[in-house]
Amino acid sequence: MPPSAGLAQIAPWAVRSDQSRGRLHPEAADLSRSPYARDRDRIIHSTAFRRLQYKTQVFIYHEGDAFRTRLTHSLEVAQIARAIARRLRLDEDLAEGLALAHDLGHPPFGHAGEEALNGAMKPFGGFDHNAQSLKAVTHLESRYGAFQGLNLTWETLEGLAKHNGPLRRPSPYIAAYDARHPLDLSSHASAEAQVAAIADDIAYNNHDLDDGLRAGLFSLDEAEQLPLFGEALADARRGQPDMAADRLAPEAIRRVINRMVGDVVDEATRRIAALAPKSVDEIRAAARPVVAFSPAMLALNAPLREFLWNRMYRHWRVNRTSQKSKRVVQILFSLLHGGPQMLPPEWQVRAGEAGSAQCAHAVCDWIAGMTDRFALEENRRLTDPDVPG
Repeated sequence: MPPSAGLAQIAPWAVRSDQSRGRLHPEAADLSRSPYARDRDRIIHSTAFRRLQYKTQVFIYHEGDAFRTRLTHSLEVAQIARAIARRLRLDEDLAEGLALAHDLGHPPFGHAGEEALNGAMKPFGGFDHNAQSLKAVTHLESRYGAFQGLNLTWETLEGLAKHNGPLRRPSPYIAAYDARHPLDLSSHASAEAQVAAIADDIAYNNHDLDDGLRAGLFSLDEAEQLPLFGEALADARRGQPDMAADRLAPEAIRRVINRMVGDVVDEATRRIAALAPKSVDEIRAAARPVVAFSPAMLALNAPLREFLWNRMYRHWRVNRTSQKSKRVVQILFSLLHGGPQMLPPEWQVRAGEAGSAQCAHAVCDWIAGMTDRFALEENRRLTDPDVPG
């Protein structure tokens, strides 16, 4: 089926692949794939995407094989995004590609690693994983002879830059990139990008709850007190009263995800009907996002987020791991910023003079690209005299 075959089926306000604003470096069209399918495929084949397999969601890789990683999380976000995009008659390839790429800039050790890098980079503009995701696909990936980065379409880059909405005060890298390839940072992103962003929220809330139960950070009885999860759990029990205990949580979480997806579709349908947009540009110019939870769902979701914050992300076991992880990142940055001669040769060239801003950004990029496993090994190589360098 040619790439244009599905255009008649998408909504007028969806992004149209035949009207893409193109790529920074022009390329011949691929007659077998739409531009956004091509973007998605480039993301999947990137080095940064493969590394997500050993990057933490909440638990470090060696704490168990059953917990989510950034890779499995991204795949789950992509599934949810594609399902929502299909029901809203949006471009599924664009929504899926953005979902797969949204965490490419995450450093090792999840939010603990990000906090540590942001602290180390404070004198040099700070660190933000969304900006790092854009940097990964526009600069750090080195796979093509004709250009640096993946040379993704404008629409994919817009969605990555505005993953959290319009940017009034963009980070230094996004601002610098926007200066040479404007991404209309002050407007909303496309509906497809908004779908990828809310699919991220749906996935991490539900799957972190699943991982927290699996890790024993809290009990099923405690989670049952949450309105949204408790209702889903009761529904699962009504449907099959003799269900095995270990299947109750997955059944409940599946119901919560379905309910959230249905709520987003219904609320987006209401907002789009009220706006009556005739093009994606009217979606971008709207006063508020068109893809969102309803007020009722936001109220139900708030206790879940608070519960996860207090009982999981700030659990004493997670706190211990977070502090150790931050320390690893801090040590790596300090040693390499002060001694870039310890970097691989090609990174020494990027770093330049020890202690400089150029060196800080190179070291930051080097660390941000590490997996949990590589960061731990690198820390041992640099600090343990008995470990070969």
